Amino acid sequence: MNISQMHERLRLELRRRIQRGTLSVSLLARQTGFAQSHISNFLNGRKQLSIEGIDRVLAAQHLTLADLLPAFESALAMPFENERDSVPLVSHHSALFEPYIRTAATQGWHHLSPGLLQTFRSRPANSRRAWQRFVAVRIPASDAIPMEPVLYPDAIVLIDRHFNSLQQYHPDRLNLLAIRNGGRLTIRYADFNSNRLVLRPHSINYPVELIDLGPGESPGDLITGRVALILNTS
Repeated sequence: MNISQMHERLRLELRRRIQRGTLSVSLLARQTGFAQSHISNFLNGRKQLSIEGIDRVLAAQHLTLADLLPAFESALAMPFENERDSVPLVSHHSALFEPYIRTAATQGWHHLSPGLLQTFRSRPANSRRAWQRFVAVRIPASDAIPMEPVLYPDAIVLIDRHFNSLQQYHPDRLNLLAIRNGGRLTIRYADFNSNRLVLRPHSINYPVELIDLGPGESPGDLITGRVALILNTS
């Protein structure tokens, strides 16, 4: 990781904390002793921080450089790990909101057949092009049961976060998508109608959900990614 990548990943992590409401520009300014304008300029990419400045921000937010590394970079230092064939298993929150999966956020690794990840086609939204592409999450019963028998409780799904489109991946099959539904991750079929994202379960016994898009939002902003692979454990 070079200095430019370090700055960008620190910006992304700080913005993520601000969006979650656990941090503000004024609070970070007080913690580090920097002027609010200096913090704002850094967050908006208009200025860089010195090495000493980065250290002050990391210390204030209880971060280390390892926390800024994508999980696959940490994996490269581990024997027998290869990011081309392994995907980090993460929480739903990390899948939704973390552009780079930190080592501390990795719950384990899901190992795939060699070369499988390279066969998936991407269609990323502009805002997701810099995101780490593949993550895996476990689906609880509350979200899996409406999708049975496609999904079963505790299934692990592989999410391609570089496919944020409603365009069908297979011409004869609906995309199964991971959707940001409020603050939670939902696995559903989806389409778009009257400025609403329509989430459809597989089972007719469960209701369709509608998500209104906010001003300036597009469907791709709510689509975390396409479910590229399902591993049912039941």
